[in-house]
This record gives sequence, C-alpha cells and structure tokens, in this order.
Amino acid sequence: MSLADSPIRYPDAASRPLMTRRGWWLVGLNILIPGSAQALAGNRRLGRFGLGATLVLWVLLVVALVTWLVSPAIVYTLASNSVVLWVVAVAAVFYAVLWVVLTFDTLRLVRLVKAVPSARAGIAGLAIVVMTVASGAAAYGAYVATTASGFLSSVFVAGPSEPPVDGRYNILLLGGDAGPDREGLRPDSIRVVSVDSETGQAVTIGLPRDLTNVPFDESSPLRATYPDGYGANGVCDVDVCQLNSIYTEVELKSPELYPDAVAEGSEPGIEAMRDAAEGITGLTIQYYVLIDMAGFQQLIDALGGVTIDVPHDVPIHADETFTTVAEWIPAGEQHLDGYHALWYARSRHGTSDYDRMARQLQLQEAVLAQFNAANVLSKFQDVAAAGSQVVKTDVPQSMLGYFVDLAGKTKELPIVDVPLVPDNGIDPLDPDYELVRQMVQDALVPPTAEPEEG
Repeated sequence: MSLADSPIRYPDAASRPLMTRRGWWLVGLNILIPGSAQALAGNRRLGRFGLGATLVLWVLLVVALVTWLVSPAIVYTLASNSVVLWVVAVAAVFYAVLWVVLTFDTLRLVRLVKAVPSARAGIAGLAIVVMTVASGAAAYGAYVATTASGFLSSVFVAGPSEPPVDGRYNILLLGGDAGPDREGLRPDSIRVVSVDSETGQAVTIGLPRDLTNVPFDESSPLRATYPDGYGANGVCDVDVCQLNSIYTEVELKSPELYPDAVAEGSEPGIEAMRDAAEGITGLTIQYYVLIDMAGFQQLIDALGGVTIDVPHDVPIHADETFTTVAEWIPAGEQHLDGYHALWYARSRHGTSDYDRMARQLQLQEAVLAQFNAANVLSKFQDVAAAGSQVVKTDVPQSMLGYFVDLAGKTKELPIVDVPLVPDNGIDPLDPDYELVRQMVQDALVPPTAEPEEG
C-alpha cells in the first residue's frame, strides 16, 4: 500500500467506523511513542522532534536503570547534586509541555467530529487522562527536584570529602535540646556511629550526657584548659561540669578556641563536642550531624506521625522543670504526633538518663524506618521545610551519594551497640576511659576466639 493510500494520513473522512479506529490508533500511538502520531498523520517535523525527544528519554532511563543496577552510588551521587537536580527539573518541565502539545495536536489529527458519536468521549478522555497523569508527574518531578536542590544546598556544605580512617567513617550525632530553663543549647543526645566503609557494618556508641572528667587529645585546644579532663576537681566555666555542658561553655564563653568552625560549616560548641567524643572513644570523627529536637517535632508531624512500641507508661510534663505530670503516653503500640514523640524522647520523670537514651534511639530508628520514598514524596514540601530546620551537618554534598549507598548496606546488617552503662563497668561520675576505648575497639574489631586445646 502506497503512502497516498494510508488510512492514517489520508483517511476516508466519510467513513465513521474508519475514523473511529484511526482515532483510537493515533491516541494509542501518542501514548506509547509520543511523536509517532505526528510522524504518521500530521506535521512530520513536529513528529521527528517528538520521536527524538522520546528516544532520548528512553535512552536516559535505560542508562540510569543499568547504572543503578551496576553501581547505585553513581545514581545517588548525581541525584544529590544541586546542578544535576536543576537540569532534571528543566528537563521535566520540557517533557511536561511537550506531552501537552503532542496530545492536543493528536486530538486535532483525530478529528473527533468524524468519529462515531459514542466513541468521541472515550477517545478524548483517554488522551486527556494520560496526558494529565504524564505531564502532571513530570511537573511534580520538576517541583521535587528544585525543592530537593534547595534543601540540599541549605543543609549540606560544599566542602571536600574526608577519607575513611582505618576503613571506617565515624560520625557524631547530637540531639540539641534548647529550653527556657537553660542557657543556650545543650546536647541532650550524644552518639557516635562508626560505619565500615566497605561493608556498611555500623557500631553505635551512646555517650551518657552526664559523663565527667572527659579527656581531650593533645590536638584539642581544650587540652590546655582541662589537662586532667573536663570538670576535674569540679572546675569548669558553667553550672554543671559534665559532657553535654562542653557545648554550652565553648559556644558561650570561649568560641575563640575554634576560630575556623563557622567557616567550615560547624560551630565552636560542636567542634568542642567532637574533640570530647574523640577523647572518650579514641576514634577520629570525620563528620557531625546536629538534630534540633524541637525541629524534630515538626519533621515527625510532616511525616504524619511515628509508630513505636512504648515499653511502659511515659509521662508528659506540664512545664520545662520536668516535675509536674500533665498526661501519660500509655504502654503498647502507639502512633505519636510530633508533640508526643518529642516528650517521649525528653521525659525525665521517674526514669534514668539511660532510659532516655534508649527511648531516643528507639524514636530515631522508628522515624528512619518510616522515612521511605512513598511517605516522603507524598509530603515532600512539609518534610523538606522541616528537614532544613532540623538538621545541621558538615557532611559535604559530594559525599551524599556514597553515604546513601552505604546506608543501604547498613540496613541489611545488625547494628552493634556499645552500652556505656554502670552494668558494664562505666560509672559516669568516675568513668574508666581506658575501658571505654577497649570496649569500642572490641566492637569494631571483635577479638578472634582462640581454638580450644585438644
């Protein structure tokens, strides 16, 4: 059959059944291979442009899929780059507009008035619905990409990456808890996470906030002020001489000890806490992450709450003095909003600091478990707005892809916890830091069992 005889380009307009079948074919081709309807029945130049754009999109998607299967870290790295995200956003807008143009041009080519009346609504409806879904998804993708770019730029620094030390990345996690009853922010949750740079195996060391006589390495500027440990003999420059007071003292009293902290995406108080954590654990800490506990409440609300198994009734206090109970979070599985989740982490009435550390870790793990793609994308604007207020870190944006890939490996392995508690011989009022460092090393490199003598 010659081109002149083609019922697609040169149909018999007087035949309603033929025009109806032609309409369904054109709409189907536009859905499956955008641009093909124009190439066969309309403006060939527009058709070639649409087909070329479609081919480019398919190639990019196939390349992205193959790359993700072979080396997902590359995809994660590109997806966490602000420039790449803006390129993706522009491309998404381009394809959203292109699909609208091609769909309406296809409907023009269909000539609905020539089709069977009963089929007109179906042909037009299918084309419009698919166009709305495809273009809407592309437009939303552009919005997510631009919002993510802004979020990443506001949270993560543009600095050089740090190499692993002894094959591990060590990260200091601080939960900041400012309140009207205290001067400045004081870390309420202090934890070091050590991750094997190859396997993703993670070891967590929870540091009780009331540790005393905290040692500093010779490289720390605080070593000269506290050669025998922070608060030795009850001497410090704030009201309470314990681990989490170091942040407050340096931030408010002696920020000049760390003159480059702000320029490097940190704070003097955070750098002092890093030095303290290194002195306690014997590890070199490459990065820190500070999570504002009050902002954490906003993040949990943005995610739609968090579900946790409450082991026993936990009180919510009526004031910041933590003395009067206003209500209780009952034991059992509970879905908590941000307010109740924050109090679950902070509550002090009738519990020890170790109980609070356990609840905070439980809450962090529960939030991470619910931090899945579907949940985040459905509430992306609120999550991104909350996240930029919750997190402060010196992790460079260039390392995000690597850490996301490493986190995938970590989730597949059991996390080793190092409990620095009295039951393990760690008295916060008189801690044995040599024992602490030995416990850390044993967790990082478990001793090999000696074979029994036969």
